[in-house]
Amino acid sequence: MAHADRPVTLAAIAGAHGVRGEVRLKLFGEGADTLRAFSHFDAGGRRLTLQSVRPANQGAVASFAELTDRNAAEALRGTLLTVPRAALPPLGPGEYYHHDLIGLPCLTADGKAVGHVAAVENFGAGDLLEIEKRDGKRFMLPMNAQAVPAWDEGAVTINPLFVE
Repeated sequence: MAHADRPVTLAAIAGAHGVRGEVRLKLFGEGADTLRAFSHFDAGGRRLTLQSVRPANQGAVASFAELTDRNAAEALRGTLLTVPRAALPPLGPGEYYHHDLIGLPCLTADGKAVGHVAAVENFGAGDLLEIEKRDGKRFMLPMNAQAVPAWDEGAVTINPLFVE
């Protein structure tokens, strides 16, 4: 897939946790375990070395070697933690990263332009694509073979029966 050089945001620092430099994280991936696959993160141009991460209320708590006190942790509130797209594990057949779908144009099987993927959500029953139509209105559809028969790095093909 394309976008190999584009950074992928995995979490955002929500604030300090305790007095030893730990931070609360808002996660954008599959959970705290996902972060353990990476030893370094870019934090607004600063490199952070992950020491530990554990699941916590609505996110995770992490410690980084460079953050040793509450002030250092609090100073990074709101900072996004990213990794290079190329650092993510390879995908199997039929798998995708949300990051790669966002922004892609959406077409019906006969080539009619519908809009673009504005977001990918998951409320517990599987991924939903939020499509922004050309008139600015949005609708959601399930990311399954019936609603989305195909996708690649260039476009998402949508079953016309699911277009609102």
